[in-house]
Amino acid sequence: MDVYEAVDSRRAVRAFSDKPVGRDVLERVLGAAARAPSSGNLQPWRLYVVTGEPLAELKRRAVGRARAGDPGDARQYPMYPDELVPPYLDRFTAAAAQRYAALGIERDDPDRPRRIATVNAEAFGAPVVLFCYLDRTMGPGQWADAGMYLQTVMLLLRAEGLHSCPQVMWTMYRETVGRTVAAGDELTLLCGLSVGYELPGAPRPRTARAALAETVSFIGT
Repeated sequence: MDVYEAVDSRRAVRAFSDKPVGRDVLERVLGAAARAPSSGNLQPWRLYVVTGEPLAELKRRAVGRARAGDPGDARQYPMYPDELVPPYLDRFTAAAAQRYAALGIERDDPDRPRRIATVNAEAFGAPVVLFCYLDRTMGPGQWADAGMYLQTVMLLLRAEGLHSCPQVMWTMYRETVGRTVAAGDELTLLCGLSVGYELPGAPRPRTARAALAETVSFIGT
């Protein structure tokens, strides 16, 4: 698979099979992803790979919280700006409607928030979840580094025939996650990344992307 194909085929999959992912594959991907750029070569990310019974127990606890309507732990950072404005709000609204309609959760469903939290807490059936942390002393530059690292991981997973789904939702249950991975108080949970093989026959919604002219300006000849 070439790089363009990996980029084009990468998407947030929300239906995974229970087919196990070999540790050798994960080590190969994460070893190669260490070459991702980071300012000053700080490599600020700290990753925890959770599988098997520890992941099953984590899912049970998170699903229990979701089904109980638990609003989640205090945020360590905002997921989105307090007030989204167009065109960002338009993109967000369209993507959310498409994403959860594919999971059978309609916008007018009164139980929609609880159902969304529950399917997220199940990691969409993924047999592996990677939890990415950063030291609390890190700043915006290092958060950008972590984003480049995670994108590198996701593209390498595609080269192995695997899919993924980045989930900031896990920060809602960061205390539950922290107990599972024994993350120290000096760390901040950036997100989880569900990993696995796509469930055959699952819906494949593909969110639109803005036209190049909306996001890119060419200056010069």
